[in-house]
Amino acid sequence: MRRLQRAACAAALSTGMACAGVTHPQSTPPILPQDDALTGIAKRVHAKVMTLDTHVDIDPQNFQVGERNYAQRLDTQVDLTKMEDGKLDAVFFSIFAGQGPLDSAGFTRAYATDTAKFNAVHRLAEQIAPSRIEIAYTAADARRIYASGKKIAFMGVENGYGIGTDITRVKEFYDRGARYMSLAHNGHSQLSDSNTGEIDDQWMWTGLSPLGKRVIVEMNRLGMMIDVSHPSKGSMMQTLALTKAPVIASHSGVRSLCNVSRNLDDEELRALGENGGVVQLVAFRGYVKCDPKADAARAAAIASLNQEFGIAPVTRPVGTGRAAAAPRGPVAGMPGLSCASTGRATGVAPVNPQIAALPTDRRQAYDERLRQISASYPRATGATVRDYVDHIDYVTKMIGLDHVGISSDFDGGGGVDGFNCALEAVNVTRELVRRGYTEEQTQKIWSGNLLRVLEQVEQTARKIQSGKTTT
Repeated sequence: MRRLQRAACAAALSTGMACAGVTHPQSTPPILPQDDALTGIAKRVHAKVMTLDTHVDIDPQNFQVGERNYAQRLDTQVDLTKMEDGKLDAVFFSIFAGQGPLDSAGFTRAYATDTAKFNAVHRLAEQIAPSRIEIAYTAADARRIYASGKKIAFMGVENGYGIGTDITRVKEFYDRGARYMSLAHNGHSQLSDSNTGEIDDQWMWTGLSPLGKRVIVEMNRLGMMIDVSHPSKGSMMQTLALTKAPVIASHSGVRSLCNVSRNLDDEELRALGENGGVVQLVAFRGYVKCDPKADAARAAAIASLNQEFGIAPVTRPVGTGRAAAAPRGPVAGMPGLSCASTGRATGVAPVNPQIAALPTDRRQAYDERLRQISASYPRATGATVRDYVDHIDYVTKMIGLDHVGISSDFDGGGGVDGFNCALEAVNVTRELVRRGYTEEQTQKIWSGNLLRVLEQVEQTARKIQSGKTTT
């Protein structure tokens, strides 16, 4: 979800141009060297495989009939035109509600937020651009839509908070198109502990709640993939012990390469592999490349600053690995396509409304202190496509090629140098080709593994519903 802290550009654009208003001692070299032969191969492979991104965040305001909508070229990292031009074939639009109070009012607000996002995706596919994109409810749907030449819209629920305590809403969400759901986000939910419990070692359920365990069973029965990206390790391990079907991590990284609580450690990766699931490696720079000690110190300093200025904690705790938006640069090997067209080349994040509401002098003082903190605790050098594919390599070598996929977290803060919007999806393919991955292997990574898991989840549901397996 969108960051609520202002931040400056962290690096120059891949062409060597500096981000607006930021001076750099020297330009950054191109992320991917210009090699016509390699680029040509990558383009051909990219054109032939189905590319699928399992996590794209949305704002319902960008899905309005006759107004601002995804059928247009927006200042977002993903829209239909960018998907078409960048040959990104399928995305899971995130049905997300941030964690709030575990009471009826909180559940009602989250349900309304989820409903608005479900409605937005349906509006796009059924009213705004039905000739260009269609909702997929099954793996077979995805393949059929892909063959038709249209783009594919899946939906995944990030945080089961919105179901409240009414387990029948799991089926309601499924019927609306949800094909995965996580049981927590940042902050413990009524269903599960969150990874953020690591901050202070405080847990609500020591894994899954009793209701959360029932939800796992219901998701298996319906044919909805279980997403373990945000819940705690304890929750994930209990989920794996309960589920009758493979699970996914919709947008996570490798903890051995970047030690933040949102990433999966080796034990979790091996367990996921044994389950037959897939980890969709996320191209979020703060989870791809990080300096945990500096991040922890920065988090503590910002928390102290916010307390001093009366800024209440936000849904996504500051300093848990989230970094400033990546600067947008032109696509290596793809002349004419540039993420700079998103209008977000400066990488300035949305401002917390509490900060925006401060009196001018207080706001200036806050900003100055924040700049001092950023200078004192600089983030790790900007992550690149090569750093990102290191995560793919790591998981492939540890648990096998069949358990690896791709996610961006675009417009939720996602992006690394060279993969900052849908236009640059080809750069991931190019790096895979450069490392020797074949077309068949690249197809598995981009979509085949995820669709295989979805098919297995569908098969498990049919067996449960027919009484051939117990729940």
